[in-house]
Order: sequence, then C-alpha cells, then structure tokens
Amino acid sequence: MRVKPLPLGFVFRSRAKEEKAATVTSPTDSSQPRDPQAPKGRPTPKRSQAQSQRRSVAHTPTTRKEAAKRQREERRTALERQRQALASGDERYLPARDKGPVRKFARDFVDSRFNIAEYFLPMAVVILILSVIQVASLQNIALLLWLVVIVLIVLDSIVTAFRLKKALRERFGDDNKRGAVAYALMRSLQMRRLRLPKPQVKRGERP
Repeated sequence: MRVKPLPLGFVFRSRAKEEKAATVTSPTDSSQPRDPQAPKGRPTPKRSQAQSQRRSVAHTPTTRKEAAKRQREERRTALERQRQALASGDERYLPARDKGPVRKFARDFVDSRFNIAEYFLPMAVVILILSVIQVASLQNIALLLWLVVIVLIVLDSIVTAFRLKKALRERFGDDNKRGAVAYALMRSLQMRRLRLPKPQVKRGERP
C-alpha cells in the first residue's frame, strides 16, 4: 500500500507557535484583574501581602557577610535594651533570671530592708588593712571582727530567707518559686547602689 507523503510545511512547523496559539486561544478568567507585576496564571495578591513580601525580600540578607552583620546589630540592640531595662526595671527586656513577678517581689523584698551583708565588702577592706599591720592587738581585733561579721551575715541571711519564704507563700501560693530565695540572698550581698536591676523601692517601703 502506498503511503502519501506529508507536506513539508507540516513537518517543519514550529511547536512554539502552536503552543503560543493555544495559550492565546485558551479561555482566561476575566473576572479578576491581574497585576502587571504578578506572575502569569496567578491572581493579584492583596496589598498587605504584596507589601509584606517586598519588605521581607528587601530585608533578607543576600550574603553571609550581610547576615553576620545583621546578627551583630540585632545582638547589640538586644544588649542595649537589656542594659536600659536593668536600669529602669522594664520587665520586657530583662534577662531570664530576673523576669517574672516572683523575682521582682524577691528584689523588692531585699531592697526594702537593711541588710548587713551588703556592707561586707567595705568591712572586709577595713579588716584586711588591720590584719596586715604588724601590731598584735590590731591583728587580734581584725580576727575578732572577721568572726563577728561572718556570724552577723549568716544570721541576717537566715532571717531574710525565713521571712521571704513566708511572704512568697502568702503572695504567690502554689506558684513556682524555685530559686527565688537564693536569688534574693545573692542580691543582699551586693551594695545597694551596685545592684542590677536597680532598686525600685525605698528602704522601709512595703514591697
């Protein structure tokens, strides 16, 4: 059986032209207008979505160097916020160990009292000076002062811990109070003007 040869135009015609013609003749949804910048075949994004996409693209670092620079800037900003929070007592940017109502109450409880332990450093300097003087009587006084200071600090810390535990039970009930007493005792060892976060209550003021 003899096969009829195909026309040369049919063999060598461009498939791209056929696909383009099919695309042009295909029905499109004319009910929703398309943004000139939106990809073909996709609906126009909302303005808020488009703005957020452009913002994320603009702020996305393109190189490792830019990413490291941005991390340093964010770390510097976070440290500056934390420093300001330690001075003002802003709970939002305090370190994790200082956050929460329990820790704030423990700080205020210590700051509102007179603590012997906060004068340990200046007393230690005086005792050290007395102990290096080559006078037997002064060295004996220095040794006695060491014993008196240590005993007073221990007794004051015990009283502070007992009262703070009682106040925490009354104020917070069954809430998590783990570490609050130790946190307060460590704060009581610091001089008032050097404490961070800065004291927010006066001496004698009820926390």
